[in-house]
Parts: sequence; C-alpha cells; structure tokens
Amino acid sequence: MFSFIRAAGRPVTRDEAAEAVGISRKLAAFHLDKLVDAGVLRADYRPATGIRKVGRAPKVYWPTEVDIQISIPPRQRELLVEILLDAVLARSGAVDGVADIDTDTTHDAYRAAHRRGHQIGATERGQTRPGRLGAERALTAIVNILQRQGFEPRREASDCVRLRSCPFHPAAAKAPALVCGINQAFLDGLIEGFGGAGALEAVLLPQVEECCVELRSPTRSA
Repeated sequence: MFSFIRAAGRPVTRDEAAEAVGISRKLAAFHLDKLVDAGVLRADYRPATGIRKVGRAPKVYWPTEVDIQISIPPRQRELLVEILLDAVLARSGAVDGVADIDTDTTHDAYRAAHRRGHQIGATERGQTRPGRLGAERALTAIVNILQRQGFEPRREASDCVRLRSCPFHPAAAKAPALVCGINQAFLDGLIEGFGGAGALEAVLLPQVEECCVELRSPTRSA
C-alpha cells in the first residue's frame, strides 16, 4: 500500500488502497493508520481528487518526506558516502559544500558516474534488445530501469519523465553542485549505454523535494 500511495502522486482513499492490494477496506484502514503512527504517511479528511462533493470528505493518505531504508543486518552505506564526500570537500578546501570543488576532482567524479550509468544501460540493452529507439520507446524502457534504481519516475508526457525521488538526496544536501552533476552524468551515461542518445537527454532542472534531473526529448527543450 505504501508503494501504491507513493506512486499515486496524490492523496489516496482507504477504498483505493484496499483495492490496490486486494484486501478489505477495514484491514486497509488498520494498516494505513499504523503507517501514519509510524510517521511514513500523513492523513486528513479531504476529497481525494480535490473536487468538493456533498457529504463528509473521505479520509485520505499521502507520503511524508521520511526516507525509509531496510537492511538486515544493518549496513552503514550512507556513512561511507559521507566519509568519501568529506574527503573530496577537504581536498578541495570546501566547507560544507559551499566553496567550489576543484575542476579535476569534479571531472573525475562525473566521468566515474557516466561510466557506471553507461555500464548499467548497456547491460539492460543487451538483455532486452530493444532495437532502434525513439523518445517514447526509450523513456518507456528506461523508466523500468530507473524504478529499480530508486528514482521514482513520473511520466509527465509521452516524451518527458520527471524523477520524483533522488537516490543521492542525503549527500546532495551537503554538496548540491557536485552531487547533482554526478546524478546528471550518471543518467547521461545510462541513456547512452541503453542506446537512447539523440532521442533523450538528461537536463538539470532542480525542484523542491524532487530529483534535480528531468529526462526528455531534445526537441521538447528547443
């Protein structure tokens, strides 16, 4: 239900949540309210569609901005990221990501991100063999890859995908210019490796509480 509500992009009623996972409305209400108690959902009484109707508004649920990570046994991957980022900032004389990181370090990071994205894209292309790709077909295929990478892609149009979640978010808050550039380079490499170069581009377009990159057809941005 939590995954369904995050993907909905709007408040969801108990009936909708119950239907999505195939359980009763009463059982759905129990689990939804438990998720509210846990702090990962918010709830209120309002029209789910935003259109007021006669009668009492239903109880609806939508996600909080809490990051949820589960690892058994616990792993400290984010601690490693923080340590490595601190090392990069210290080498460049940057304080809390405010000062500019030296050009060589930045370019090395971008190249490494591009290579990793290209590797993932090429592997997926070899497995799926999609053939020649236009913007719409490339986006449809890449959306599936991005979902597994934690980006939570949302199709804004046939030739445009907005990424609702940034997997690098905690690090981005510390050094946004560097991390957002790494993100863009990673997605550029992914597109290129999958064979979508020319049909798609990764554009830096920061928005509050979302990923900083949008994937779209080059003709859309013209």
